[in-house]
Amino acid sequence: MSDPQTMYEWFARSAAEHGHEVVALEVGEDHLTYGELRDLAERIAARLVAAAGGSAPSRVGLLVGRSVTAYAGYLGILRAGGTVVPLNPEHPPARTAEIVESARLELVLADTAGAEAVRTAPPAVPVLAVGAEELAALALEPAPELPYPPAGPGDTAYIIFTSGSTGAPKGVPILHSNICSYLGQVAGRYDIGPGSRLSQSFELTFDGSVHDIFVAWAGGGTLVVPMRSQLLSPVRTVNNLRLTHWFSVPSLISFASRLGTLKPGSMPTLRWSIFGGEPLPLAAAAQWRTAAPASRMEVLYGPTELTISCTAYRMPDDPAAWPETPNGIAPIGNCYPIVDFVLLDEDGRPSDNGELCVRGPLRFPGYQDPANNAGRFLIPDPHPADGAARQTAYADPTGAPTDKHWYRTGDRVAVRDGLLIHLGRTDHQVKVRGHRIELGEIEAVLRRQPGVRDAIVLAVPTADDGEPELAAAVCGTGCEPERLYTDLGGQLPPYMLPRRIAVLDTLPLNNNGKIDRKALLGEFGHSR
Repeated sequence: MSDPQTMYEWFARSAAEHGHEVVALEVGEDHLTYGELRDLAERIAARLVAAAGGSAPSRVGLLVGRSVTAYAGYLGILRAGGTVVPLNPEHPPARTAEIVESARLELVLADTAGAEAVRTAPPAVPVLAVGAEELAALALEPAPELPYPPAGPGDTAYIIFTSGSTGAPKGVPILHSNICSYLGQVAGRYDIGPGSRLSQSFELTFDGSVHDIFVAWAGGGTLVVPMRSQLLSPVRTVNNLRLTHWFSVPSLISFASRLGTLKPGSMPTLRWSIFGGEPLPLAAAAQWRTAAPASRMEVLYGPTELTISCTAYRMPDDPAAWPETPNGIAPIGNCYPIVDFVLLDEDGRPSDNGELCVRGPLRFPGYQDPANNAGRFLIPDPHPADGAARQTAYADPTGAPTDKHWYRTGDRVAVRDGLLIHLGRTDHQVKVRGHRIELGEIEAVLRRQPGVRDAIVLAVPTADDGEPELAAAVCGTGCEPERLYTDLGGQLPPYMLPRRIAVLDTLPLNNNGKIDRKALLGEFGHSR
């Protein structure tokens, strides 16, 4: 049997096979079988079509918390043939409004939390509220007659908005062909079937959530959704929810370690533990392995632009066989066989140590705003001046990249003993607790505040576990940290807010006249 061609079809295939015999979704006390979830998605799809005037909506915002509406709504949008644009009710209304406009949304589907979030600052598009009462009413409605989704492999399945260096969120569209290629690579890797219970640790605005949801449903497993507060106690959550599969950022290992809960054999139900979104320290991996000795471990790596992950590394079952790396970080392994990759040095020549560039069916078609494509893609230079193989930057903001273009990940990678080793970033992008952040976006917002002449944002290691936290330095007249915190809180999501803001007379400069980031790191020392 060939793999499905659209994102919804991966779920629909399992729903047809398992019907009302297997639970597809658990959110608190709510348990829905595959058949029940399919029926609910169909009814939501009919509501969306009606709200769009009788035709399939092209782009729908999903403004939801951790609720049944989140997952039935995701499916409902896909079933109606639309593109899912996840929104977060905890983000400032100004940021949500910016995404609504940038994504050119036609509708916003909201649960109770989302509807409450837009009550005082509604977006400039209709909002369809589907809370608990509406869900109960939908379940009693007759099954709607809907045409099969008009979406095809070349249509956009979802758009994730990431941090942008210009001060505005940056939209990353992922095609049905991209995500179907991804699921074709990973859905069968983790022995998932009825009885498998998979965690859903990521927010829907983070593309790791797509892996959680559709890898579970592609295999006929149960997606188990913890509340956000539960994620701060991973060991207790694994045991209370009887999870067999866990996928999260490595930072949650640090939470468990600080709680003193990573005791030998403390997570006996786990069969698979997957980590991604940020580097996995080998020391943290060893702690988790001790607590879940029956669990196989795998590291996934990949930016949103490459459809969740493009490499994987399966840790040997025997920790004594784990490789040593120069930075104590687990390897990111090898690229999936369906993609091409190259490491390029500073001159654009292939090397065994350089920026990782990738192309193939997982690579997105280009940013929502084509202006963001400039400098992010490379294409082989057919006539290099010195005759050596070289890649040149793609700088045409008006056209879409072709299949020949490499996507520049911005990650410096080396090949060691046949494995790819992640060595850090080549730019000012950072990962903080799994969230990809362009420091330039926070700096741009700070510079827009009254009295701020200039601003620099850094990722500073914390004193307790070395995990990065954000710190900002500003100079200007009348700059007050408390006011700046308040102003930033109205424009940026919580994970992008600096933990410290220092007001300096001037920002230090190096010998080249550029801001001396190393000197500022010394100014902050360890974050407290």
